[in-house]
Amino acid sequence: MTTIGTDNRLNREQIEFYRKNGYLLPNELLFSPQKQQQLTAIFEEHLKHKGKKLSDELDTPHFRDQRLLKFLLAPEVLDVVESLIGSNIGLFSSHFISKEPGKGRRTPWHEDSAYWEGKFDELNKIVTIWLAIDNSNISNGCMGVVPGTHNNGFSEYEEVADVENSTFSTEIKKGTFNLNDVVWFELQKGQYSVHDARIIHGANANTSENRRCGYTMRYFALDMKFDASHNPNHKLYHARGENIVNNPLIYSS
Repeated sequence: MTTIGTDNRLNREQIEFYRKNGYLLPNELLFSPQKQQQLTAIFEEHLKHKGKKLSDELDTPHFRDQRLLKFLLAPEVLDVVESLIGSNIGLFSSHFISKEPGKGRRTPWHEDSAYWEGKFDELNKIVTIWLAIDNSNISNGCMGVVPGTHNNGFSEYEEVADVENSTFSTEIKKGTFNLNDVVWFELQKGQYSVHDARIIHGANANTSENRRCGYTMRYFALDMKFDASHNPNHKLYHARGENIVNNPLIYSS
């Protein structure tokens, strides 16, 4: 049974597990059912008005919709993040990733850090919370990770064979890891997972009759320096604590 904690700070055992394995499945609800319902309603609006975008391309929606900051900067979220990267926190990014029934694209095996190399002076203190908007399971293309690979450095990549049905054009070379080692994140609506930016992860296509949507919320420690020249239009928000290295942050009231 899942619980809703008023204090979402992780315990020592959870923190040690995350440091060793690069991920965590707390088996808890992140928000209250009422707050989760509000977030889902906002997502449904974005999906309805996505235009020519695919349903898995709703990236950085908080740039356009300030209502999402209520969730991204919420204490329920930041208490989890603080447990892992400390009390000085910046909001890096967010993304609604929706895989439609029967046609949701495959997410090739990758490390987020491989796409962010050069954006920060280091990559060891970026954490992603993946919040289930829908139930997420193996049949509808839930995410999987390879435990411990956050300590491996950058993997070698190769071209994806079926680009049209994949969210990326490259993926980690076959044989780099054993598929039998993958831990699949099966989550109920409202539950969340946490993973290190450097861990190998991916997701199969959604061939089921059920949609699979998650909201990724990404944070970094504010002793990491962001190089704005790599993406001058990217918005970083102050989430909690001190802006130690004077990153270009937006302070939300």
